[in-house]
Amino acid sequence: MTEELNVFEQDLKIMDFATPLKENAFEIDDDTKISLITNHFTSILNILGLDLNDDSLKGTPKRIAKMYVKEIFSGLNPSNKPVPTLFKNPYQYKEMLVEKNIAVFSNCEHHFVPITGKAHVAYISNGTVIGLSKLNRIVQYFSQRPQVQERLTIQICEEIKAAMGIEDVAVMIDANHHCVSSRGIRDAGSSTITTSFSGRFLEENTKKEFLKYVGI
Repeated sequence: MTEELNVFEQDLKIMDFATPLKENAFEIDDDTKISLITNHFTSILNILGLDLNDDSLKGTPKRIAKMYVKEIFSGLNPSNKPVPTLFKNPYQYKEMLVEKNIAVFSNCEHHFVPITGKAHVAYISNGTVIGLSKLNRIVQYFSQRPQVQERLTIQICEEIKAAMGIEDVAVMIDANHHCVSSRGIRDAGSSTITTSFSGRFLEENTKKEFLKYVGI
């Protein structure tokens, strides 16, 4: 692995939670990736029969490439990983903290179409608290890569545990998969729920309290 693939990502790989990445995934800089992807998408659109001389289409390959590298797959690059902001807990808040309805926008790694939904995250402090926006950023970071929902749920949970040095974490994701709604069976009404519980959230009463807060 390169040095850029940080220790946490290496630990995830050992536990089979990591996104499958090539050993040389970060040897190519972003500008080069954009240039290469632009060329490949030019070929794809030409094969599909689109006229790339048309004013509406001529910039599409580069727009797609920039979107892939800088936006919807930016979570592949460890340099974009959010740095957690931790604060002391002088008020000794020891109850559950829940952040509901964090927006999830990811892409299915099987068909490269969107996964959209909400994440609900909870933890119990062991002496520190995390800046609330960092929970959103952690969800966003692991969402912005080709994903399967099960892995995404575990990655978010494990990152919060590692960032805060705690075990008492719960993550639930409720999402719609466009590979189900826009192709294949074309079922637009279904959603998928995945969970990852650890520490005290494995206890029945704590788990029930969390589920009550998120409306399950």
